[in-house]
Amino acid sequence: MYGLFGRATVRNLSAEEVAEGVTAGRYLLIDVREGHEAAEERIAGAILVPLSQLDPLDLPNPQGREVVFYCASGARSAKAAEIAQAAGLAYEAHLAGGLRSWKSKGLPLETP
Repeated sequence: MYGLFGRATVRNLSAEEVAEGVTAGRYLLIDVREGHEAAEERIAGAILVPLSQLDPLDLPNPQGREVVFYCASGARSAKAAEIAQAAGLAYEAHLAGGLRSWKSKGLPLETP
């Protein structure tokens, strides 16, 4: 999953692509925001693994689904994909624009 010069390749997915993939059961969403952020609102079914505590080898088994990281704006989720790839995992996808993009499209959120 490394591109030119040994850099990780991060694949941007739109909010619509992620919503469709989640509905179809193709994606496992990993929320890399901090707990207090996720306590306010989150995408239903996402698993919380804050970037500050991320150990790629402790990520849940995606059971045949593609892992997609997300955060508030897309910066932390891209970093999570890079960290996972550095650990040898083929997890390269993230929600481009993060939760902001998701909300701008009017997609559903849950408030725990």
